[in-house]
Amino acid sequence: MDVYLDNAATSHPKPQPVIDAVLAALTVMNGNPGRSGHMRALGGARMLLKCRETLAALMNAPSGGHVVFCFNATDALNMAIKGSLRVGDHVVSTLMEHNSVLRVLKGLEVRGLIEVTLLSPDESGTVSDKKFERALRRNTALCISTHASNVTGAIQPVAAIGDCLSRHGVRYLIDGSQAIGHVPVDVSALKCALYAFPGHKGLLGPQGTGGLYIAPDTPLETFREGGTGSSSESMLQPADPPECYESGTVNLPGIAGLQAGAALVSEEGRKHWARERELTRMLYDGLSAMETVTLYSPAEDAARVGVVSFNLGDRMSTAVADALDQRGIAVRGGLHCAPGMHGWLRTLRRGTVRVSPSWQNTPEDIDYLLAVLRDMER
Repeated sequence: MDVYLDNAATSHPKPQPVIDAVLAALTVMNGNPGRSGHMRALGGARMLLKCRETLAALMNAPSGGHVVFCFNATDALNMAIKGSLRVGDHVVSTLMEHNSVLRVLKGLEVRGLIEVTLLSPDESGTVSDKKFERALRRNTALCISTHASNVTGAIQPVAAIGDCLSRHGVRYLIDGSQAIGHVPVDVSALKCALYAFPGHKGLLGPQGTGGLYIAPDTPLETFREGGTGSSSESMLQPADPPECYESGTVNLPGIAGLQAGAALVSEEGRKHWARERELTRMLYDGLSAMETVTLYSPAEDAARVGVVSFNLGDRMSTAVADALDQRGIAVRGGLHCAPGMHGWLRTLRRGTVRVSPSWQNTPEDIDYLLAVLRDMER
C-alpha cells in the first residue's frame, strides 16, 4: 500500500494540470517576465497576471493587483509582519501560531523592538474576538491569528475577530496556511488587512510558492529591494504594488503550477471540500472508537479543516508515524512547528500524530490506516 495522508504538510499527488503547467513554463513559456519584450517573456507576464486574477477571485479580493507572490507562507508572513511594525509597537497573537509567526515576533521582542501578547485558546481550541479585544493597547499595531490550527485543525472565529479589530482600527493578519483551498476564504468579509497563504497545500501548486493578500490602503515597508522590471532608471525601490514587493526573478514554473492548481480549486473546490469532510469524519469516528487513542481535534465537522491529531497510548508520536511509514502510510509525527500549541495541549514531550486527508484519498485509505492502528493497539 502507498497511502499519503500528510496533506497539511504539502498536497500529494499534484494534479496532472499542475504538472503540465510547470513543464510548459520550463519549455514553451521559458522567459523572464517584466525583463524582456520578446514573446516568451510576454507569455510569462500574461500567465502571472492570470494567476493573480485567479487567486483574487478565489479570495474575493478587489483585484489581482492586491495579490503579491511569495516564496511560501513563511515568506509572506515575514513580509506582512516586518513590513507592518515599527519600534515600540505592540502585537497581539496566539499560542496556536506556527513558528513562522512566533519566531518572527519573538525575534523582534528579544531585541527590544516590539511588545508581544500571546493569547491562550479556550476549551474548544479557539481564541475569541473578545480575548483579542481585551488584549488591545494604545500602541497595538497588529493582531495575528491562524485561520485554522495546523495541529488540531480547529477553525478560528476569524470573521468575528476581523469585525472586532476593524472597529478598533487595528491591522489584522491571518495565516491561511491550513485554510485556503480547504474552506471558502473571503478576505473582504473577514475584514483582514493581510492574508498569507502557501501555494503548495490546499491550492495544489508546487512547493516554493505562496502569496500575500494586501488590502487597499494597507501600506507595507518593502521586505526586499532590487530589480522589478519597472522604473529601472531609479536607484530607489518603486512604490507601486504589487511589483514593489516582488524584487528579483519570479518563480515562473512554480506560479504556472499554482495558477493551474488554483483554477482547479476555483472550479471544483466545493466538491473537494465535501469529500475531505466526509473522509475526515470517517477518520475521526474510527479513532474515537479506539480505547488507547487520545484525540486533540474538534469533534464537529464544521469546527475543523481536514486535520486530525491524536496519540496512541503512551507512545511517542514520531514512533507511531515511523511504524505507519513502514506499512506504507505517510503521516506526520512531532511538534508540527507549533510549540505554543503543544504546550497548551501538554504534548511538548511527545508531540502528536497528525493525519490530513485530501479529496484525492479514498475511504479504503482511511480503512487501511485504522486497521493498522488497531493492529498496533493490541
